[in-house]
Amino acid sequence: MKVLIPGALRSYTEHSDTEAAGETLSAVLTDLERQYPGIRFRMIDEQERIRRHIRIFVNGDQVHDLAHPLDARDEVVIVQALSGG
Repeated sequence: MKVLIPGALRSYTEHSDTEAAGETLSAVLTDLERQYPGIRFRMIDEQERIRRHIRIFVNGDQVHDLAHPLDARDEVVIVQALSGG
């Protein structure tokens, strides 16, 4: 499936989008890690939760659960929240 990558993580992929496979969000992120070592840790913490500054959308809906089922036709968008003040 197509995965859109935020600018802050493009140093891993060198592209704004890539392809990954998996039946769950966790499996897709594991496939991304296989292709681009180190990228998963930037999105998932040591407790296997999506990091606070990362938002993941599947077909336009935000997903919070790594066990969320996916279909090969889905589009996953990874967004890194911005902060400032």
